[in-house]
Amino acid sequence: MNLIKLLLYPFAALYNGVMRVRNHLYDIGPKPSFHFETAVIAVGNLNVGGSGKTPMVEYLIHLLSKDYPTVTLSRGYKRETSGYRVASPQDTANSIGDEPLQLFQKFGDSIHVAVGEDRVFAIPHILQDFPKTEVLLLDDAMQQRSIQPDLTILLTTCEQPFFRDYLLPFGRLRESRQGASRADAIVVTKCDSKLGADEQTRITARVLRYAGAKPVFFSYIEYGSPQSVRADTTFSNKVIVVSGIADAAPLIEYCANRFQVLRHFRFADHHRYTAEDLHEIEVFCKEQTSEFAILTTEKDIVKLKMNEFSAYLDRWKWFSLPIQHVFLKDGAKFDELVHKAIKRTPTQ
Repeated sequence: MNLIKLLLYPFAALYNGVMRVRNHLYDIGPKPSFHFETAVIAVGNLNVGGSGKTPMVEYLIHLLSKDYPTVTLSRGYKRETSGYRVASPQDTANSIGDEPLQLFQKFGDSIHVAVGEDRVFAIPHILQDFPKTEVLLLDDAMQQRSIQPDLTILLTTCEQPFFRDYLLPFGRLRESRQGASRADAIVVTKCDSKLGADEQTRITARVLRYAGAKPVFFSYIEYGSPQSVRADTTFSNKVIVVSGIADAAPLIEYCANRFQVLRHFRFADHHRYTAEDLHEIEVFCKEQTSEFAILTTEKDIVKLKMNEFSAYLDRWKWFSLPIQHVFLKDGAKFDELVHKAIKRTPTQ
């Protein structure tokens, strides 16, 4: 244990005490927790960022939206607005957040996307605005104890599972490992697509030590074909990667195995791009002597497509890289678990 971690340990212990008291108050009743007749599915994690919550929400949208009127609700992290808000074509990442905007641009024709930092306040407004709603998908809601979901899906990465992590600021956990016991299902994400059965059994045993007798699933990230920001643009095998996500390692590994990566411009998660950022990227672009493409994530491209950056996107070949959750096995069992949670609600 290095000196910095040793100094942080007392703060982690204090944080643990605060979170335990908070959770205990919800468990025994003094802090109210509300249940809604509409089916509520919560997706969350115990650690800070990078576990694949948005791809899981997208998976659930694909699974459910054709059969059930669906609304997603998140707080809209780093948006400039506050309160309850429903996404519209006029919104930007600044007004609703990058991930809600990503969902709206991909699924806005089949679902509604809402943001609201106070979920208990936002949900009645959603049900008033969209009374036919049958499914509410809550993004990043593991610590949202004021709501009782019908199904709670806990995500943890295979590379950095919660059972090997520690509380903030000593580690990256928002609450203790015992918080996994509130989940109805645990999905170990970002696995190697060839993860063996023995390793899955070992990880499952470690998860169940904290989660109890809950189903554990394993998934990996599958990348789609790069999507051009401008029409009729040819992709190049040489790429400049631009990312502002919590965990860029899988993205870079994927790109390094398939393309020649000229450079990675890495920014912090939920980074709000500036003209200076784009100028720095452009300077490097001008130094190149052969064809290349600029490859970024779906989460980043919704921020880069703002009007103030249009000239930069016009001058260079920008592409976004779609991703999706794929289960290693038992995907049908996971889908069945989700459908059963919806059919348990009084409105079904």
